[in-house]
Amino acid sequence: MFGGSVPLFILFAAAFVLFWLSHKNIGATFRYWEIFVPVVAVVSLFSGWGQAYVGGNSRLWYLIKQIVHWGALIGLLYILNSQGIRALMSDQQYTAVILYLLAFASLLAAMHVDFKLFFFAIFMVFCAYLIAVPANNPTLVGLGELMGIADAQNKPVLMTTIAAGSGFVASLFVLLFLRGAIMSKRASEQKRKG
Repeated sequence: MFGGSVPLFILFAAAFVLFWLSHKNIGATFRYWEIFVPVVAVVSLFSGWGQAYVGGNSRLWYLIKQIVHWGALIGLLYILNSQGIRALMSDQQYTAVILYLLAFASLLAAMHVDFKLFFFAIFMVFCAYLIAVPANNPTLVGLGELMGIADAQNKPVLMTTIAAGSGFVASLFVLLFLRGAIMSKRASEQKRKG
């Protein structure tokens, strides 16, 4: 039953580890974020089959949408690097751009092919904002006050751990609802046949 949670766990855990590495040394990690983009694409491709089935969509059409969707993001990152645009940005700026693009692509994928990516997209926006505004981040202050964590702006890794865990748990609920929809659809199809 929880086999579908493994790809989600991989996404959230890998993103958290990459954020932690970026927090330690931003200059050494933007390449890892670039490598992470196709990993997210592959996980999205395989984890969205169930939603395509529930929606009654053609698997071929689903595959084409995924390839175009993630191919566009990978192509955009290639253009940023090959046309000299990357050289105009600092490592921090480029890493934030990668994360914002990944968040946007994940949000679009959540709306069109795999809703489980919705909370991952929100988590990516959170990470991108923390990388873009590392000092005295007002989001950390607000979240710290909400959760009763003192001096939260100086604890970005702790706050990111909480955000990753919350996003993963919320994604699990979406996964459970999707599993229920799949079982319901299969039962109704068997009832019609039999």
